[in-house]
Amino acid sequence: MSQTPPPPPAPPPGAHEHGFTNGIVRIFLYSNLPIILTLLAMAVGAAALVVTPREEDPQIVVPMVDVQVSFPGRSAEDIERLIATPLETIMHEIDGVEYVYSMSRTDSALVTIRFYVGEDRERSLVKVFKKIDENRQLVPSPEVRWVVKPVEIDDVPIVNLTLTSRSADAYVLRRTAEEVVARLAAVRNISRAEVVGGLPRTAHVYLDPERMRAYRTGWEDVRNALAAANVTLTSGEFKRDNAVQAVQAGVAYDRPEQLGDLVVGVYGERPVFLKDVADVVDGPAEVTNFVRHNWGPARGAEERPGVTGALVGAGGPPGADDGASLPAVSIAIAKKKGANAVAVS
Repeated sequence: MSQTPPPPPAPPPGAHEHGFTNGIVRIFLYSNLPIILTLLAMAVGAAALVVTPREEDPQIVVPMVDVQVSFPGRSAEDIERLIATPLETIMHEIDGVEYVYSMSRTDSALVTIRFYVGEDRERSLVKVFKKIDENRQLVPSPEVRWVVKPVEIDDVPIVNLTLTSRSADAYVLRRTAEEVVARLAAVRNISRAEVVGGLPRTAHVYLDPERMRAYRTGWEDVRNALAAANVTLTSGEFKRDNAVQAVQAGVAYDRPEQLGDLVVGVYGERPVFLKDVADVVDGPAEVTNFVRHNWGPARGAEERPGVTGALVGAGGPPGADDGASLPAVSIAIAKKKGANAVAVS
């Protein structure tokens, strides 16, 4: 037999003076409401922990714009005097601009415009475009080229992966990293993955002066032939057998060895091919940067059972040589706007 709970005790004398307060206390003392509220608070807290985005960089609006200026054939001093300084003065005239930075080097300059926090991103970008168009008369030469590129807080990488090897060189590591980037494109909410370091693949054309003199071919002929090659244009179409056939003019090269059959001139009533005056080599590009990896003093950290912390020993990960730096390639990964940085990582 089930027992019914005893009725609540009668209120003491004078309880009618605090009826509302006593009523709330009696509800929490003699009902299941506290348990329900506790479970509800725990459920809401767990949902907030799962649903609330967590990010290393907060989603604040700080409009930034990079203006990349190309002026070939000029020194860093000329670039600063003719391009960077006048552009800084013009950009300071825009309302909402907080800071303007510039960096001048040979043949180019980079001017960064940073607006105040909270300024509208699209309006700020339009202001920069409008200000540049209004001052085109200040450009010292028609050879100057402008590229306006907005900078977002989401362009900052949230994950950096480093590939290193004892046997592979910088060229092989770069090819491997590019393959990894192609596989990472399937990960949801990744916006950009950039490979830093290594030697990219390129086709080198090494001209032989002796062979060029023998075939009466100049380097301008080779340059013009290479510039005009690898271009395809749609010339039209024709119908035949109930099908439409597209006609394209030109040849698109998909392998470096095909460049050897490129016609670069005529000598003795016969065509001169690129392989007659030059050697085409498919391989790594020239070295422009160095990325190395080395294990730090804690490379030999060993866990001790039952003891908090680790013991730094003489060993290390497989392939870690004491004091030896290895070629490396880094992959910088950025996320999409509004995505959870923790989940993407």
